[in-house]
Amino acid sequence: MAADIDDPVAVRLGKKLQDISPISSDCCIFKVPNYLRKVNEKAYEPEVVAIGPYHHGKDHLEPMEEHKLRFLQLLLQERREIDVTMYVKVMRKLGGRVRRCYAEPISLDTDDFVEMMLLDGCLIVQLIRKFAMTTLNDDPVFKMGGFHGILCRDMLLVENQLPLFVVWELFCMIENSNQDIFIYSVINFFTIILPGKGCIRHNLKSILEIKHLLGLVNDCWHPSALEMEAYRKETKKIDWSFMHCATELQEAGIRFRKAEGSSIFDFKFEDGTMKIPTLEIDDHTECFLRNLIAFEQFFPGRSLNHVTDYMNFMDCLINSTKDVELLRQRGIINNWLGNDEVIATMFNTLGDSVSISRYSFYSEVFNNVNIYCSRRWNKWIANLKHNYFNSPWALVSILAAVVLLQLTLLQTVFSILSYIK
Repeated sequence: MAADIDDPVAVRLGKKLQDISPISSDCCIFKVPNYLRKVNEKAYEPEVVAIGPYHHGKDHLEPMEEHKLRFLQLLLQERREIDVTMYVKVMRKLGGRVRRCYAEPISLDTDDFVEMMLLDGCLIVQLIRKFAMTTLNDDPVFKMGGFHGILCRDMLLVENQLPLFVVWELFCMIENSNQDIFIYSVINFFTIILPGKGCIRHNLKSILEIKHLLGLVNDCWHPSALEMEAYRKETKKIDWSFMHCATELQEAGIRFRKAEGSSIFDFKFEDGTMKIPTLEIDDHTECFLRNLIAFEQFFPGRSLNHVTDYMNFMDCLINSTKDVELLRQRGIINNWLGNDEVIATMFNTLGDSVSISRYSFYSEVFNNVNIYCSRRWNKWIANLKHNYFNSPWALVSILAAVVLLQLTLLQTVFSILSYIK
């Protein structure tokens, strides 16, 4: 028996089991798994600023570290405070809870971790405050063209996050404010990167329950309350099914129009017309969507994964540059990239390795579109367009045949009249 107890494999595994850290219920900030990252690794990497421990200390992000110190210095000057002791004490008190929010091991010691929390949290709060006061552009760094957009992109990466309660704690220390003002200020700062309108939910969770900035944006960039109510009542039990692309749907008689809705997620299909709000696509759109989708993948028990469902719907509509061109001509896509093929590729790869729920926010739209396309008359029209009107020469041939048939009929009528006479 002693030999069994001293078995080196058993000893080694026993030590590993003792050393392994338990998964905390506070865990909410993850690293993107390789099966998602490999599709577009750059979409998950910060370009100018590290927030939190995962990208802390990377060489290309060092220039922003000095700027974080400058923001803290300006805060002390603004509040006529002589040192940072009060802020450090609060961060140190929160340190253990903050560590438990990260799924991956953190190499920083306690003091370095507290310093990182304070500098990163202060940067976020000061950016939000200065932007609300329209004084952000007084800083030379932010006068650089496009820097605000790049900063927003980095601050909404799924790996580049501080727990929101840290930001909220600092905000309350600096501002005599409330939750609604804080949320409005955050969304106002990030509006520049949003590719369309969204709606804040009326039943928004307490600020202490929201995970981080990306989670807050996910909760506020949302379908309208009316659409949410309709989803809960009617479509939750309907499985979504595959839908043809935009050009094929157009051949089946479906018309596409730009919707003037309150949210980018509010699609309508009525009387053969698909109404879709405008999507603005620029350099940051793919990165923004990928990180929101990744965030939704980390919390599969959520009642609604509206960004993932939106991506899946648009992926069905867009198979090629012809589909992008059609939607762009209808005002549904604003292409600031200048290349329809890039947009088609983006939507065709956004869903790679992404888990899609069997129930979609757009299940009813999918269902109604497919019913419309399956009707005999609509199928006949679609086949006619696809087989005979898919090129100018085919159209000329059809017209020539129709004219020839009419002339033949006229000749026959005249022959009969002549015979009778």
